[in-house]
Amino acid sequence: MKPASATRSGKSAATENFPVAARFLSPERRQAVMAFYRAARVADDIADDPALAQEEKLHRLDVIGQGDPDNAPLQQLLQAFRWDVSRTRYRDWSEVLLYCRFSAVPVGRFLLDLHGEQLEPRPASDALCTALQVLNHLQDCSEDFLALDRVYLPMSWMEAEGAAVTDLGERRTLPALRRVLDRALDRVDELLIQARPLSRQIADRRLALQAAITFAVAERLARRLRRRDPLAGRVRLSILGYVGAALAGGLRWIVRR
Repeated sequence: MKPASATRSGKSAATENFPVAARFLSPERRQAVMAFYRAARVADDIADDPALAQEEKLHRLDVIGQGDPDNAPLQQLLQAFRWDVSRTRYRDWSEVLLYCRFSAVPVGRFLLDLHGEQLEPRPASDALCTALQVLNHLQDCSEDFLALDRVYLPMSWMEAEGAAVTDLGERRTLPALRRVLDRALDRVDELLIQARPLSRQIADRRLALQAAITFAVAERLARRLRRRDPLAGRVRLSILGYVGAALAGGLRWIVRR
């Protein structure tokens, strides 16, 4: 049996849409964030490993959970990974949001709790984490379908727009599927409106700056996904694009602080 660390999803902190443990967090907190991230990455690798049977994946995820039973954010993430193992379709937008409630929201809440933040930033943090998760699904929609037969787009939207699941396997996005993607981006825009106050609501200055940069990256990526075809190639920000978004987010935070 391969150790959990032997499985690879191809993802790392460097390829995420947002700075999980930004360099300007305090060293102590950065270490805690990276420990949390590594545990989540191992679990993600297990759920995505095509060489493992479903029962083995679930067993390994349970083992991770047993190792840290009191870590509520990690336990919630593990539930999302279990869904990844056993579920490949989502009926409507509410089911997608429920998935995000377990797969993304706990990351933001972990960061807030780690920094001793009050409850006020939670709704905006939840919205930003959900937006980032949906953006990631849109970036990877073709790969998720072809490699894992997973579709995170609402089936009700696909049916309403006349799109077929097999459209995700094409080399370019057909008009019906493009409408589904744009509906998802409309919801992302709504989530980002809800997330806008986050950096002003966070007391810790370093975490607030990270939130501002993360928000700016999400905004820019959402606009890019409007213009680019995620089936023709993974839509991502270039290094210059990321740096530009980070500078814009940081400057906006300084001005509004």
